Amino acid sequence: MLKKLKQKISRHKRIRAKVKGTAAYPRLCVFRSNQHIYAQLIDDDKGKILAQANDLQSKAKTKLEKANDVGKVIAEKAVGLKMAKVIFDRGGFKYHGRVKAVAQAARTAGLKF
Repeated sequence: MLKKLKQKISRHKRIRAKVKGTAAYPRLCVFRSNQHIYAQLIDDDKGKILAQANDLQSKAKTKLEKANDVGKVIAEKAVGLKMAKVIFDRGGFKYHGRVKAVAQAARTAGLKF
């Protein structure tokens, strides 16, 4: 278990060395726990969170459907803030399953990566 955590942390460091959000192109950061999924739009220049979404109020049955809802909500908030392009930060998680579902739902709702 500790080996998996170390691998995730090293992946996250590698990603964050290359990915930086600005006011024009914020970073779409995804965090996935065993139960829930969260997404944030972050301006790294100012260190501010511009918008956030989570699945705590979602009425969906499965985790994958909840991830789709989070992707749609964060995309709607970004479009509401007049941001069409974002930089995707998968947070050290593999681009698979719920993380991929958030990204695809955000793309279909109007965001460009």
